[in-house]
Amino acid sequence: MHTLARRKLASHSALFHHQRSLATTSGSGVGKISARELKYLRPPSRQYSSLLSSSSNRTRARSLRSGQTLFRQIHARAISYSSIPRIVARAFRVPIAGATVGAGGLTYANYKYEELKQKSQDWINTARDTAADALDTASEGLKSLSAAASAVKLPSFEAPEFIKGLFSASEGSEDGGNSGSRSSSGKPGGEDAAIAALVAATMSSPSDSDRSSTDLRQNGLMHLTRKLIEIRTMLLSIDQSDSLKLPSIVVVGSQSSGKSSVLEAIVGQEFLPKGNNMVTRRPIELTLIHTPDAKEEYGEFPALGLGKITDFASIQRTLTDLNLAVPADEAVSNDPIDLRIYSSRVPDLTLIDLPGYIQIASMDQPDSLKEKIALLCEKYIREPNIILAVCAADVDLANSPALRASRKVDPLGLRTIGVVTKMDLVPAEQGAIILSGNKYPLHLGYVGVVSKAPGKAHWRESATVVAQRAETDFFKANREFFTDASSSSSGTGLMVGTDMLRRRLMDVLESSMASSLHGITNAVQLELEEAQYQFKVQYNDRRISAESYVAETMDALKAQFKEFTARLGKPQIRAKLKEMLDERVMGVLEQLYWSDKRAAELGALGADSRVKPEDVEPYWRYKLEAASSLLTKSGVGRDSTLLVVDGLRALIDSIAAREPFTFHPGAAERLIEFSHAILRDRIGVTSDSVETCIKPYKYEVEVDEREWEQGRTQAVDLFERELKLCEEKLTDIRKRIGGSRRLSSLIGYVKKLEEEELERRQRRLAGVEKDGQTLDEATERREVDDYRYPPGQVLDARHAMKYNERSNILKLRLAALRSKRCKAGPNQNILCPEAFLNVVAEKLAYTSAMFINIELLDQFFYQFPREIDSRLLYDLDRKEIVAFARQNPAIRKHLDLQERKDKLEEVMKQLNSLSTLRKDTAPTPRRNRGLFSNMF
Repeated sequence: MHTLARRKLASHSALFHHQRSLATTSGSGVGKISARELKYLRPPSRQYSSLLSSSSNRTRARSLRSGQTLFRQIHARAISYSSIPRIVARAFRVPIAGATVGAGGLTYANYKYEELKQKSQDWINTARDTAADALDTASEGLKSLSAAASAVKLPSFEAPEFIKGLFSASEGSEDGGNSGSRSSSGKPGGEDAAIAALVAATMSSPSDSDRSSTDLRQNGLMHLTRKLIEIRTMLLSIDQSDSLKLPSIVVVGSQSSGKSSVLEAIVGQEFLPKGNNMVTRRPIELTLIHTPDAKEEYGEFPALGLGKITDFASIQRTLTDLNLAVPADEAVSNDPIDLRIYSSRVPDLTLIDLPGYIQIASMDQPDSLKEKIALLCEKYIREPNIILAVCAADVDLANSPALRASRKVDPLGLRTIGVVTKMDLVPAEQGAIILSGNKYPLHLGYVGVVSKAPGKAHWRESATVVAQRAETDFFKANREFFTDASSSSSGTGLMVGTDMLRRRLMDVLESSMASSLHGITNAVQLELEEAQYQFKVQYNDRRISAESYVAETMDALKAQFKEFTARLGKPQIRAKLKEMLDERVMGVLEQLYWSDKRAAELGALGADSRVKPEDVEPYWRYKLEAASSLLTKSGVGRDSTLLVVDGLRALIDSIAAREPFTFHPGAAERLIEFSHAILRDRIGVTSDSVETCIKPYKYEVEVDEREWEQGRTQAVDLFERELKLCEEKLTDIRKRIGGSRRLSSLIGYVKKLEEEELERRQRRLAGVEKDGQTLDEATERREVDDYRYPPGQVLDARHAMKYNERSNILKLRLAALRSKRCKAGPNQNILCPEAFLNVVAEKLAYTSAMFINIELLDQFFYQFPREIDSRLLYDLDRKEIVAFARQNPAIRKHLDLQERKDKLEEVMKQLNSLSTLRKDTAPTPRRNRGLFSNMF
């Protein structure tokens, strides 16, 4: 029996130690031990302990003879079987009881709170529904009811007394019993905090924590989506190829499917063009940008530069004009319209609205319109874009052009969202079946909307507000059929409403963008490396800007002008004027001397060495004074000024015809325009100044020995050049006619004709007949004889006679200029008028060049560079500067490569920064979803 008792005691002790070890290792899990298990943790009963005690005493008496070893064994057994159970029982009694009661209390409190919360939430929802229904009749009442509904708070919950007692007992146990018994009225210092923590933990449900985490995640996703849209815009500005493209949402549907109404419901404004015929003829790339701090909504057309447009009716008119600008024979155009809308009510999205599908073209539309629209839509719905297939609920989905087109490029429906409009036109049960997607399943599902209100909107309300209210009323009235997926605890409800469509589009867009980012990052990296390599090889990493190119071009223009102006000094201007006056001298000599019948007499006087200048007749003195005056009064001031002005104009025209102005026709035209304007302003002043300064030479010209010799030498040179030109002309005529002999016969014939002409002229005056013939018969016979030589050769013979006559005179006058009389000095000016007139021409050229330089050249050289700065450089705005620089093909290529490299670097920087945002907006592990779950 003793042996049996010892065995039972050993088994109880082993079980007790095992349960104690489990309780110690499980920590807070003690409260989970059942009552049935607790009985095994109790110490043995008193009778059983006494039995063990007497038995052990008898055993100890018998074993005294065994020595000290047996005594030690008996003593160890006494401690193990008697002291340990009592210590363990006292140590675990209070914690176990407290944990058990606490668990039960917490369960009961949580149950009561859930019940109270559900009732309160139902009451608040009822109040809010009532306020929403009152919106149609009294807007002011709506505001007060909403304020009252929002002001309702859940009643405060106070922890039961047994929970307070539980915490009091627990705290007393933790204090180790030193404080003794406490009064119920005096709470310890930490009791309030413990109760508050318990109430907070009880009052906060898991749905509240999920909602707060969802809001934080939603804010993070909005920021990330905006970053992705910015990256997409930058990629589109870099390259239009599919290799560098983030997905967009492409809206497709037939013309009557409600496509425009869906987009306006998402934006909350009426802005799309409307009309009886097909109005949307160009793709509209709509970028929605969420601006929470914006005071007003506005739109922008970046390509048009119209600035902020707050009136959405103006946006609608602009879109209508841009679409109707497409010719009727083309009907549709591939050129997109870029529109950006900033609002606090829109999400960050990129939408592309396309022309609606048609079944058959009308009479005023081209026959190929249906194919053109299909090809345009097919171009945009390719990967990686998301397809928003808009279908009407009252039309069978099998007949939907949008779904048929999406099936061609997305057979599995992995990137297609179905939007079923006009849900109020079919029974609610049928609409729910359509949204379930069992017949035509889509991976991204269907969203049902009511895009238009059943009646006309009130004049104070917009159509979008009325449509949204009608949509809300419709789905609330059919709540048993349309369980919102966002409010369904299982998440298996249907997606209905414009708000759900917005959230769905945001989620799908950010998910699609995130899945595309890995490939985009690699493609951008490759493009960036290629651009950096080309920029290094072609331009040695030398950066330029449009402003620097314009400045360098203007500097080069000024340098070229300065180089050309070095060729327009006083010597050059004087030489040009002298050439002009030499021709005038030859004209004056021919007019006053060579055509005079007494010209031979002047030559004879010059050859006679016995004749002195003072003995010459006054006739020749007056001739000399008339020749000098005629030369001076021949408009030297005006002609010399115009000669220099024409030279400057030719200079500017030559500069404008060179590079780089060959690439800038507008700038070259402006350059010529203002340079000519400057010259026109100075012509009159300069001409008057020159004429005033040369007036003294009309009456008196003083000539010294040096000037006379120089004038005589220049006259000899001038006559020699003139004689050489005459001989060259005679040589050309001989060659053209056929030799000197034929020329001589032609000259003889021409002289005979001239004699006969003179004779006929005399007879015509007298009216006398010749040889019995009237004057008309003789004239007719002479006209027949004229055909012996071609008229051209007769004309050449007449010219040859003039050149011969001119050559003979030049030879005679050259002999006179080279004679000793002309070399004697200026006192021989009467007998050597050629030398004297040459001296006068030199003086006129010198004086004219001096005043032209002062009045014209100095002013032009000073003003022209400043006009370049004011009219070509400072007058240009930023757009004109960029347009000017890009007109040069080499500069445009340099700027394009540099801009491409910079944009790729910025895109790569933005992509790298997304890794940081990914960490900040990473979702909880329980949901296991988020923006960048599939990115890297």
